[in-house]
Amino acid sequence: MSTPSHPEDELEYSTEKTPGNGFFGDFWTNFLRWNLKKVREPFVLVFALVQPLIFLVLFSQVFGQLAADAVPGGDYVAYLVPAIVIQVALITAAGSGTGFVQDIESGMFEKTLVSPMSRTAVFSGKVLSDLLLIVVPTLIMVVLGHVAGAPVTTGLLGIFGILAVAVVFSVWFMAFSNILAVVTGSTRVTGIVTNLVQFPLLFASTAFVPVDALPGWLQTVSSVNPITYGVDAARVIMLSGWDWGIILPSLVVLGMLDLLFGMLAVYFLNRASSATVR
Repeated sequence: MSTPSHPEDELEYSTEKTPGNGFFGDFWTNFLRWNLKKVREPFVLVFALVQPLIFLVLFSQVFGQLAADAVPGGDYVAYLVPAIVIQVALITAAGSGTGFVQDIESGMFEKTLVSPMSRTAVFSGKVLSDLLLIVVPTLIMVVLGHVAGAPVTTGLLGIFGILAVAVVFSVWFMAFSNILAVVTGSTRVTGIVTNLVQFPLLFASTAFVPVDALPGWLQTVSSVNPITYGVDAARVIMLSGWDWGIILPSLVVLGMLDLLFGMLAVYFLNRASSATVR
């Protein structure tokens, strides 16, 4: 077999042919490979950068007049900005599994599974690469909010706090998307199921209206909804300050979901590896 000439192909070649270099070596190889795949798909990068502006304009115009009286202070744009940060993280996380499906279809996934690479490193490298698609749009959203008259009250440290909330929030849904990809091997099924889950959760949360404006049964759903935990934590940091009575429990719940779904993702990767070897 001849050595590939393209940088991403070289990483794929090394994944197939080179013995494991330990967890961090495996992690770095996967992290670089997934980033190079994104660079070769500029439309994905452009959409990730533009979508915060689209959502801000769309939702502020659609819900602004209806919800302005219901939100604290009557400033719906300020109320909306943290929700869009979490929404962008959710959409990015939902698309994470597509990469694994592409690998399955190209045969690269099977090569990875029969290699000596750590399955945890394979998953972690991919997730960190996907998380980068959340960082820049989050910063763009914060800047847009500032321009629209909704600055982060906790300053620069608060911006990092909002970013941390978005990252912690997104990991569990990225893992869920990757589990679907590995189990089904279908872009269509993965997309349908993630959309079927994310949109009801989004609108059954405090993302677009306060919890008091929701019907009683939706208030119950919202109280256990991961999106509510993410939005409330980001919103407190942006609008109120460091209210750890809201922030800390939210991060604990989201962190537990990250751990649970992350372990399930690694489990299904290991199971897929065993099936491939057999």
